[in-house]
Amino acid sequence: MHRRQILKAFAGAALCPLCVSAGLASENHHWSYEGATGPDKWGDLDASNAVCSTGNQQSPIDITGTVTTRQPSLRLNWSKRPDTIVNNGHTIQLNFAQGDTLEVGDRSFGLTQFHFHHPSEHVVDGKRYAMEVHFVHAAGEAGLAVVGVFIAPGKTNAVFNKIVSTMPEEEGAPVPADPGIDPGRLLPAQRRYYHYEGSLTTPPCSQTVDWLVLAHPVEAAEADIKRFAKLYPMNARPVQNRDRRFILTSNPR
Repeated sequence: MHRRQILKAFAGAALCPLCVSAGLASENHHWSYEGATGPDKWGDLDASNAVCSTGNQQSPIDITGTVTTRQPSLRLNWSKRPDTIVNNGHTIQLNFAQGDTLEVGDRSFGLTQFHFHHPSEHVVDGKRYAMEVHFVHAAGEAGLAVVGVFIAPGKTNAVFNKIVSTMPEEEGAPVPADPGIDPGRLLPAQRRYYHYEGSLTTPPCSQTVDWLVLAHPVEAAEADIKRFAKLYPMNARPVQNRDRRFILTSNPR
């Protein structure tokens, strides 16, 4: 698969959604999801954000018109718990030390963090879910692989409940995460997924991401979803143009 050259500097933990280093995040803190610094203005806020307006492989998208084909299984080797949790002014994010990996075919990526959007950023055939969690994996020049999981109202998810019960309500520095937070419990049993090439969904909108969006959602209690929404009523980038990209679907299983 053709790979795009990734931005340099992948050191340290991210403090903004989908950025895997402080170097990508620190100078883009002044953006927001509405008003004068909202998504339609991101490309004008800083020269480094220009691709937010000019890129032709931007995310999120409406996942429709997919092509079913044989895709490699997602091998999620997650055994560690997140080290820290942070309210970074854009979302709630949980950060990891090195060790856990995602393997896709012959490629391996390290899990760096996961964070949440309300409502979902991706939509499927026009359907938007209550929330979406993004598990961000990095592999140096191999780029990023982000596993997206939809969250729908339903039965209580013990891990999501623990996250919303311990998340900092004010923006600030990372604090230790509850050791009972197991990221694997935020995954559905079925691992069929949609695959397309796209971008970060926040500034600088770099087009360096292999998106792997799971087709089946997980459930979480509506009361817990509302607790997150109280902090972030809307932190989802609008759907972007698909342009000429293919969206592949793995075989049902």
